[in-house]
Amino acid sequence: MSLAKTNLIVDKSYEYTQKIVFIYKQLISEKKEYVLSKQLMQSGTSVGAIVRGAIVSHSKKEYIV
Repeated sequence: MSLAKTNLIVDKSYEYTQKIVFIYKQLISEKKEYVLSKQLMQSGTSVGAIVRGAIVSHSKKEYIV
């Protein structure tokens, strides 16, 4: 999906996800921390999925959780 305007939330969540992936890789390679890093990766990257879901929703009912 291509947006005509830049969306600040999309941009910030993408940057955040990139930082999370970088930290995840560092935890795995340098600290050999697997449990914490896996949880960090799952929770950190879910932000992008939530933002994407909000962008492609079709009605006001889909925004209500």
